[in-house]
Amino acid sequence: MGPVTAGVLQLLALTGALALVHIPFGTYMARVYSSDKHLRVEKWIHKGIGADPDTEMAWPAYLRAVLAFSAVGVLFLYLLQRLQGVLPGSLGFSSVGPAQSFNTAVSFVTNTNWQSYYGEQTMGHVVQTAGLAVQNFVSAAVGMAVAVALVRGFTGSRTGRLGNFWSDLVRGTLRILVPVAALAAVVLVACGAMQNFSGIHEVGQFMGGSQQWNGGAVASQEAIKELGTNGGGYFNANSAHPFENPTPFTNLFEIFLILLIPFSLTRTFGVMAGSTRQGYALLATMAAIWLGFTVLMMWTEFAHHGPALQAAGAAMEGKEVRFGVGGSSIFATSTTLTSTGAVDSFHSSFTGLGGGIAMLGMMLGEIAPGGTGSGLYGMLIMAVIAVFIAGLMVGRTPEYLGKKIGAREMKLAACYILVTPALVLVFTAASMALPTPGHSMLNPGAHGFSEVLYAFTSAANNNGSAFAGLNANTDWFNTTTGLAMLLGRFLPMVFVLALAGSLAGQRPVPVTAGTLRTEKPLFAGLLVGAILIITGLTYFPALALGPLAEGLA
Repeated sequence: MGPVTAGVLQLLALTGALALVHIPFGTYMARVYSSDKHLRVEKWIHKGIGADPDTEMAWPAYLRAVLAFSAVGVLFLYLLQRLQGVLPGSLGFSSVGPAQSFNTAVSFVTNTNWQSYYGEQTMGHVVQTAGLAVQNFVSAAVGMAVAVALVRGFTGSRTGRLGNFWSDLVRGTLRILVPVAALAAVVLVACGAMQNFSGIHEVGQFMGGSQQWNGGAVASQEAIKELGTNGGGYFNANSAHPFENPTPFTNLFEIFLILLIPFSLTRTFGVMAGSTRQGYALLATMAAIWLGFTVLMMWTEFAHHGPALQAAGAAMEGKEVRFGVGGSSIFATSTTLTSTGAVDSFHSSFTGLGGGIAMLGMMLGEIAPGGTGSGLYGMLIMAVIAVFIAGLMVGRTPEYLGKKIGAREMKLAACYILVTPALVLVFTAASMALPTPGHSMLNPGAHGFSEVLYAFTSAANNNGSAFAGLNANTDWFNTTTGLAMLLGRFLPMVFVLALAGSLAGQRPVPVTAGTLRTEKPLFAGLLVGAILIITGLTYFPALALGPLAEGLA
């Protein structure tokens, strides 16, 4: 079997598996968030934190709860790293420095999981499990809660209420993330992923010296890392490391975990909105972009040039031979079109156009299918913009799911789509203009510029992957990427929840002959076009200076 055929078969198997679980899992999540009953353990948690899970929140209260919970998470994780040197299970590692502790705390709380450190040489068992792994669960649950709040905004009628954040947070964690992650961890352990709390071991001689490896609860963290679209690896090599991702099957299984919740949430949206066809329209939009990017990535990586690449059979630099070009390409597009950031190959070693495709996937806003929750609410924002464009074309007040999209709603949607590009382009420009940040670039010219552009695209979009050539462990990059992650995560949430509150306060309008049918293929096509055009107009000059210049050279 040739490598191209193998890649196509992997893509077909993955698509089939996702289609198989889409309806039951998406429906189950809708029932979780629509239920008015609480499990006993949930009642204990609510009592422990002093929250009333049955109190309906307006959008300002919901937002305050999101920000307060996240702020406590940043502080706790920062202190845990700063105190690592005196904690048990530290494996002899010293406390993490202030700038890097801030960057890492922000990174994991914002679901970015950007890492400017070597995991196996920096973090002990306590920080990994009690700090980073916990945030892998709750940061994903926060994103899902905000998405559900926006759905309630569309389905509510003159209430202004979006549900209860604490109830949504606890349910999403205990009823969805924990059981699926536990099952996935068992599968990974059975397939060879490591799961222990051992110390550092000598593993023999290598190039005249010895190698040292430390153990850890790798499989359990790997499971939630992919399921929650987090991406932070236990080891520096991330999912290219055989302890995290040992076989081609686990590689495909991890991609499945990455895409499971984001794609299934479209079904959740359709069920909660009372129209599964609306969910299928969003699913078709996400799937069309994901499949298109995956095929394009595979083509750029297989369509190699030069005798060295032809002798290797493909552009294999930076890729694991056990995964090949096909598996690596599917992983790369899936991890950058979601907010995962995990890697099983190194994007800096992709062809120039291949690296540009990975970067463009993040620049879309990671909405195809996007992160856990963030993909759904990002796509709904783009749907609002698409119906507004359609309304301008036919001279009607735009409507979506029976709610009028007026000036207030459009201002909030416009602010949402402008925040992230502003962060990416301003921080990239500052890094290229100042003398010191340029010293962190491994490569000169277009590829060096791509390293910096990729870093801030990844941080502001809460992705977490990197071009790897950039030395990001400096005060400048630790601070600026930390700020980009904070603002890129929570400013859009402000606009999403404000939009949800505005929509929830409206009375639904009846469907008429002039209403745009947003469940039809025509609207899905319009939505794809709006996403690609807006992103292209925003980022094309920067892409032309980096990956396009390199790929066309």
